[in-house]
Amino acid sequence: MSKLVIVESPSKAKTIQKYLGKGYEVVASNGHVRDLPKARLSVDVKNDFKPKYSIIKGKEKLVKELKEAAAESDGVLLATDPDREGEAISWHLAYILGLDENAPDRVTFNEITRTGVEEGMAHPRAIDLDLVNAQQARRILDRLVGYTLSPFLAKTIRPRLSAGRVQSVAVRMIVDREEEIKAFVPQEYWTIDAKLTAPPSKAVFAAAFYGDENGEIKINSQEESDKLFAELEKEDFLVTAVKKGKKNRSPAPPFITSTLQQEASRKLGFQARRTMKAAQELYEGVEIEGMGSIGLITYMRTDSLRISEDAIKDATAYIEERWGSKYLPSKPRHFKSRANAQDGHEAIRPSTISLTPDQVKSSLTSDQYKLYKLIWERFIACQMANCVMNTTQATINAGRYIFKASGFNVTFEGFTTLYEESKDEEEKAGKDLPPLEEGMKLKVKDLKGNQHFTQPPPRYTEASLIKTLEENGIGRPSTYAATISTITTREYVTREGKAFKPTELGEVITKLMKERFPKIVNVKFTAQVEDELDAVQRGDEDWVETLRKFYEDFDKTVQKAKKEMDGVKIKLKEDETDVICEKCGRRMVVKVGRYGKFLACPGYPECKNVKKIVNDTGAECPKCGGKIIQRKSKKGRVFYGCSEYPKCDFVSWDPPSKEKCPVCGKTLMQKKSKDKTLYCVTPGCTFPGKRPAEEDEG
Repeated sequence: MSKLVIVESPSKAKTIQKYLGKGYEVVASNGHVRDLPKARLSVDVKNDFKPKYSIIKGKEKLVKELKEAAAESDGVLLATDPDREGEAISWHLAYILGLDENAPDRVTFNEITRTGVEEGMAHPRAIDLDLVNAQQARRILDRLVGYTLSPFLAKTIRPRLSAGRVQSVAVRMIVDREEEIKAFVPQEYWTIDAKLTAPPSKAVFAAAFYGDENGEIKINSQEESDKLFAELEKEDFLVTAVKKGKKNRSPAPPFITSTLQQEASRKLGFQARRTMKAAQELYEGVEIEGMGSIGLITYMRTDSLRISEDAIKDATAYIEERWGSKYLPSKPRHFKSRANAQDGHEAIRPSTISLTPDQVKSSLTSDQYKLYKLIWERFIACQMANCVMNTTQATINAGRYIFKASGFNVTFEGFTTLYEESKDEEEKAGKDLPPLEEGMKLKVKDLKGNQHFTQPPPRYTEASLIKTLEENGIGRPSTYAATISTITTREYVTREGKAFKPTELGEVITKLMKERFPKIVNVKFTAQVEDELDAVQRGDEDWVETLRKFYEDFDKTVQKAKKEMDGVKIKLKEDETDVICEKCGRRMVVKVGRYGKFLACPGYPECKNVKKIVNDTGAECPKCGGKIIQRKSKKGRVFYGCSEYPKCDFVSWDPPSKEKCPVCGKTLMQKKSKDKTLYCVTPGCTFPGKRPAEEDEG
């Protein structure tokens, strides 16, 4: 007989089985096996909020197999993920399998490597009930809010709407930002910029108008700019002060969950869900050629900047070997986590420093490689020496007026030779100034007044939204991907490029929530609830009392809103289309139903005509001459097919172009690659370009 080890995912089970070998059987629970049923509230609010858990639908067979395996084993070890959620899954498994929750049956792995697994197995412990209770409290709290507010919204606005404790705040932030943008009144201002040279050097450098000896002068109109300009044209430009210095730039700390999501959004264009999917795969284990299955990164749900001393030593050795000792700081770097960090795990780092991205590239998917490279480079860079720059600041007088110029040059690239952190708003790159000395007369190559207008605050991108949520203590990094997915899927917000814009539905819901449930969408109140959940996790607060304190006030607010809004129906605007109803001649409107958007006649109930929404590309099917329309696969991927399906089976992942084939006259398709190559799909056509192999939906 052998010991049974239960983890969450099959890929993780496979990797751990390799390290444990004979004497152990590693199986997967595939996430949660027991939860609050979806069909009802499943929380007894009158009996200390007792949850009514049941086996998740569809997992009955798996639970039966786990029970049988446990009965035949020498013992059970619960090795689910090392966080609140993982602790709760282990607790549910212990209940189902009849295990003692106080027995040392719980093991955790910070990294899925031989060392990490052996370390975890050597330190079994009892299930941490404080962690479990914190997760239970969060789950029940979210259930109470969602299952209470969602029916209210559905009755007041339209069916199948949802509200959530974190998602509603996220939508409010996006709506509030849009209102700021709409209310913003641009203010005109002007700058005067000079292009100068310092003979005999021919190098041109820029200097910006500052003011005079009394301080900065703001230029608010063209009239003011022209008046200054007229004076400046008559003056000589003289260097009156030169200040030289040295600046050190330090590397960014290693990733935590939120910063990984932000940087992957900025650098790779990954949405948070995509980032976490690839990170989970890298943590659980990937088949590396010549090495077998190995976990490439440490646990990816963490808010701690702590790094193990062994990892620092390995990084130091690698840096010294590759770049030399001058690329090492005077002493190893340690980073301080923020005040409310749980500090349960290390920062996200490569589990084996010597496995470079290039070494494992051939064994990884494109997403896995890009994310591993990002994590690996960020971690190595955080243990490298500063980037050193010489800086120059010059004060230039033109009569009584002052211009300023600044520049820098890098004297030692340090960590920037490997990695530089991206910013939401990229800084303008400067350059070095030519040699300048006090009293030097400069030659004016160009003098120009430029009109500007102040800009409204930018819309939130995924990166900036996650950053703001974290800074305000809203939700937790592990929940951000799900929150963003929910608010976009339910069409409370849409994406315009990388930015979020609220829909009319999102604005209407937010307005109602602010009027009727101000605490639920209040940033500070939501952050306070998170702090209380953290206190439960630390064992400082009772989870039932935390729920009771929240629910008493919440329930009163709900009952008041229901009473005052009884019979009130908020009507959304219906988007009119140019599609004519063939039954009555009216213009059809867009409605939202159980299965998404559809066209309906506004003459309902007299006219009940409805239609599917067809996204016509305007291109002809190269196979039969029908229309090419945009469709979505079961997994939500956009593809293109013939409107005559099933009579015509033409289908393509690539979009049609507006061009016709010069050889056969059929529609040319366009590859999604950067070069957007056009190609013909007609069999036997000699037009340059080949039809790419059909891509599997996977």
